[in-house]
Amino acid sequence: MPLSGDVFFAATAVWLPPAVAAADAVSAGLFDQKSFRRCQVEAVRVAGDESPAEMAAFAARSVMAGFSADRVELLLHANMHYQGREMWPAASFVQRESVGGRAPAIDVRQMSNGGMAAVHLGAGFLAGCSDDALVLVTTGDKFCPPGFDRWNTDPGTVYADGGTAALLSKKDGFARLLSLAMVSDSDLEQMHRGTDPFYDGESLAPQPMSLEVRKQQFVEKVGMQYAIDRVEAGQDEVIDRALAEAGVKLGEIDWFVLPAFGRRRLDLGLFRRLGADPERSTWPWARQVGHLGAGDQVAGLDHLVTTGKARPGQLCLLVGTGAGFSWSCAVVEIRQVDEPAQHASHRWRAGRISRVREDGLL
Repeated sequence: MPLSGDVFFAATAVWLPPAVAAADAVSAGLFDQKSFRRCQVEAVRVAGDESPAEMAAFAARSVMAGFSADRVELLLHANMHYQGREMWPAASFVQRESVGGRAPAIDVRQMSNGGMAAVHLGAGFLAGCSDDALVLVTTGDKFCPPGFDRWNTDPGTVYADGGTAALLSKKDGFARLLSLAMVSDSDLEQMHRGTDPFYDGESLAPQPMSLEVRKQQFVEKVGMQYAIDRVEAGQDEVIDRALAEAGVKLGEIDWFVLPAFGRRRLDLGLFRRLGADPERSTWPWARQVGHLGAGDQVAGLDHLVTTGKARPGQLCLLVGTGAGFSWSCAVVEIRQVDEPAQHASHRWRAGRISRVREDGLL
């Protein structure tokens, strides 16, 4: 989507629960030793009693510091797993607990690509708003039994709990969006659904779920090479679009903000294809956090700026991917990193083909 006018990240915030060492999970028999070696994740954030919507609300309250709540004209809450109640819009809870008001509050369910999809929708919405308008984007997820096994449900990725928030503005911010692209491919939809019949209720599905079984069912139907080619084509297309719209080359990117997948999956799917140095990415941080569902990109950008790694004038490439299948990419230019008013970022912290199915792209 070519941007219509300026769009900025006015502020970001992250709420993360305490870390659990992955090695401890291995010792306890919760995490397979082979997967541990391949993922190279050192710690994962695990929530206590906090619900996903509450963690998103914590981050939303934090990101609003210094901003008037009546400027928020849209709230988009992205999530990929159970939010704590059935038949209930979590976005409305996040709104009530953070900014209140009568602006639209909408849930976005684009799986791991949900945060980027919400930014995409929010940027388009801003085009028709006043210069003072803000769009609040939040994410929140919690991956726990009985429905989800954070260590084993999706081999190659370890899932973490937490909430994020970002404010989008037409007026000013610590980072400017130079481009924003999104691509989908519904031919890959069955990859995360599998071939089992639909259920009438979540409780009827096998618990905890196995995304690996679903992927294997899909590959048996269409073939491994077909799946690999479609995934790579979608990712390449969205990155090429974002770079072209921003008018920059891949070699000009200073930082890569990537999904917080395991290292083996990142090596095969992104680092090698992009020619990116993992040390110039969010990987060193991500391996201490885990995959935040819809929140990796906002949290990763927040980390680069608050730690002083990303400096004014540098370019960040934000990459997202999610079941469905969809990919997103944005080029972001860092403008300011040293003024808290411009960047809230408060923390309320208390053989490629033959191995892909096992621990690679899919």
